[in-house]
Amino acid sequence: MEWWLLCVRNKYADFSGRARRKEYWMYFLVNCILFFIVGFIGGFLGFPFLVGILCLALLVPSLAVGVRRLHDVGKSGWWLLVNLVPLLGPLYFLYLMVKDSQPDTNEWGQNPKFVM
Repeated sequence: MEWWLLCVRNKYADFSGRARRKEYWMYFLVNCILFFIVGFIGGFLGFPFLVGILCLALLVPSLAVGVRRLHDVGKSGWWLLVNLVPLLGPLYFLYLMVKDSQPDTNEWGQNPKFVM
């Protein structure tokens, strides 16, 4: 939950810098759990649009953490658009998200694994 709060509170619209794999995937995991819970409750209460509201609320931090994660592997944030390519685009994006960080400093900053 700590990683999710970091993305939503402190780095809500921060598209600069780098994000570790752990930061990205913990944010993704908590989002999946939240969407499941809100979808279940919204469906049970007859308000299915609650998931859409949650999706809009988390759009900017989701894009921001995705861009920072791409920076960590040495790619520009524009590589998010690879998801628009049918079938192969999302698979390549998934590969980039699970790929290890660039070990040294790159043009977006120091490796976050070693920054205290």
